[in-house]
Amino acid sequence: MDKPFHEAGILTHMLDRALNGLRMSPCPKDLRKLFYKVKHVQGTDITRIFCGLNDPRNVIPSIQYAKEAGMIAQAALCITFSPIHTVEYYVNLAKKFIDAGADEICLKDMAGIGRPESLGQIVAGIKAYKKDIIIQYHSHAGPGFNMASILEVCKNGCDYVDTGMSPLSWGTGHADIIAVQEMLKDAGFKVKDINMAAYMEVRTMVQEMMDDFLGYYIPSLNHLNNSLLVKPGLPGGMMGSLMTDLEDNLKSLNKWKVKNNQPELTTDELLIKLFDEVAYVWPKVGYPCLVTPFSQYVKNLALMNVIQMEKGKARWSMIADTIWDMILGKAGQLPGPVAPELIEMAKAEGREFMSNDPQENYPDDLDTYRQKMQENGWELGQDDEELFEYAMHPSQYEAYKSGKAKADFEEDLAKRKAAKNAPKGEADLPKTITVTVNGQNYKVDIAYGAQAPAAAAAAAPVAPGEGHELLSPLEGKFFLVKGASDVPVKVGDQVNEGDVVCYVEAMKTYNAIKADKSGTITSIAFSAGDSVSEDDVLMTIA
Repeated sequence: MDKPFHEAGILTHMLDRALNGLRMSPCPKDLRKLFYKVKHVQGTDITRIFCGLNDPRNVIPSIQYAKEAGMIAQAALCITFSPIHTVEYYVNLAKKFIDAGADEICLKDMAGIGRPESLGQIVAGIKAYKKDIIIQYHSHAGPGFNMASILEVCKNGCDYVDTGMSPLSWGTGHADIIAVQEMLKDAGFKVKDINMAAYMEVRTMVQEMMDDFLGYYIPSLNHLNNSLLVKPGLPGGMMGSLMTDLEDNLKSLNKWKVKNNQPELTTDELLIKLFDEVAYVWPKVGYPCLVTPFSQYVKNLALMNVIQMEKGKARWSMIADTIWDMILGKAGQLPGPVAPELIEMAKAEGREFMSNDPQENYPDDLDTYRQKMQENGWELGQDDEELFEYAMHPSQYEAYKSGKAKADFEEDLAKRKAAKNAPKGEADLPKTITVTVNGQNYKVDIAYGAQAPAAAAAAAPVAPGEGHELLSPLEGKFFLVKGASDVPVKVGDQVNEGDVVCYVEAMKTYNAIKADKSGTITSIAFSAGDSVSEDDVLMTIA
């Protein structure tokens, strides 16, 4: 894949989330080192290393792994705007990365909320420390600052600027390359010309991809700039998933509101409530920079708070284990202090705060995945690239190998296309319902018009078994385990109240589902990766 770029004299980039590698959860050291071995062999030249906590203990090892692999190590400063994240804070952080061997520095302004004047001062401070250090600026256009920010960082010595191109520029994407080029030329900078024939060819290719499938996953609001994003500081890179999550959760919440004779919320009303809650939650959890995975953690926590409070429940009543790991310092040192009420909650639940090197919390486990691949008859791949993919994303890799991932994607895409092409009003009609006949639950798919006869034959039992029904508290995908070393529960197992028995993966976070009574599991209603709705019966316990 990199060969055409190299033939054109273009160096290729990759992202490294430091302790998290390419995923939402932290990685062991052996997997992080394999990451660099595989990507270098595949032709990647530059790595952009970032940690949402800006913890040097997470970033500096990746700088070393990159240099050992023969790659250019670009260390990123995750930019945000808070009382803690000052110009001095960022300049001192850059100095640590440079002293540790970073070849380049990136200002990763992932939400586009860096203020232009401050960004310029940060660049000037870094250049004053090391005049020849390469600095690259990355920003998103959504809140409206980034054209001014691009001009300001360039005036202070920035060398490269990330840009986008239509139809993916602006909105929650980057500023468009044409506008940036013209602005910088007018300001007296030496900027390369754009090959407009090539630009239009690529533009057409991207549009074809959007028409084929990508466009069905990009909410229309993502194409718009919105200064409401200044307050919550959520990054452009996650706004697509946020709007999809919001759409799904709004349907679920409004279903509950109708059932309880309460007025429904609109998308805008829920969005404002979410943005306000993000602004409230963020300082309480210690000001982590809102970039993957911590942007998802803060957003998920805020959204869960909003949903629970809309249902009359308490704030903080649903916190996933991975979010607790962030709060407790297991993934690195938070920039700011944690709120007293969360400290008290942690103590009440027997959770301990940590200050050790985060990598120590995640022991090597590649041998576990090697063994599982051998047991399944799977090849490790050239230079262990298949081993890397499995160890980095276990559940997704298993779904890929079984064919489930492709089948689920094709089914989901077909539904989205059908909904888009449905007669007016039909797209909002229910697509599935669960009905009970003589105590037996059945999940029924609903279709309309010419599709109705086929849908009528699609009814399938949801086998609740006997005993107490454990219900899903939210929509998402069902998993019995979240890692290869976990042992799944099975029918016939004895469980105690409070035991984790399964997970619902929602908004890129595995939410632990605990048994709400002690007893024997008499049925498990879903398979790994199946979609579940709020209040679906996950399993029964007698």
